[in-house]
Amino acid sequence: MTPEPAPETSAEPPPLPPALLRVWPVIGAGAAGFCCATIAAFAVPALESWRPVSLAGLGVGVLGTTIFLVQRGAARRGTRGAQAGLENE
Repeated sequence: MTPEPAPETSAEPPPLPPALLRVWPVIGAGAAGFCCATIAAFAVPALESWRPVSLAGLGVGVLGTTIFLVQRGAARRGTRGAQAGLENE
């Protein structure tokens, strides 16, 4: 009895569903979370130790969003070396 050959598999994975390609809900949720943490850190005296972390989180979020927007703009313009597939909208 000879073993049957394995079925051929495609080299590309299936595409992600459109809901997982939307980045703005993730960016908005992260920004809202760090905004709430920052407000709580400055409003509640017991959370004073949160202040540097919450401000750093807001700063990193702004930096990351800026890099994303620059890369998306470059991809839309067709700039060589730009990342592909950032957003379809």
